[in-house]
Amino acid sequence: MFDKIEQLKKLKQLRDQAMQMQKALAQERITIEERGVKVVMRGDQQIEEIYVDGDEKKDIREAINKALKESQKVAAKKLQEMGGGLGGLL
Repeated sequence: MFDKIEQLKKLKQLRDQAMQMQKALAQERITIEERGVKVVMRGDQQIEEIYVDGDEKKDIREAINKALKESQKVAAKKLQEMGGGLGGLL
């Protein structure tokens, strides 16, 4: 019984950490400029702005892909700063 309570406490801690991380990521900003396209994206992978001045389809796709990659780097860094988060449960 106490094991279940401890597991629930650990899960709550993980949930709280995840929520803190989500808030921190929402504060991060990633800006990518590629061949006349500018994409501004938050660290939680929400695009805020897109400026287009060029070949719309190709440039937008490339810029969004780069922005997503950078936001994933930010998320990985935050996970490392928090000590991995799941280490105690695995």
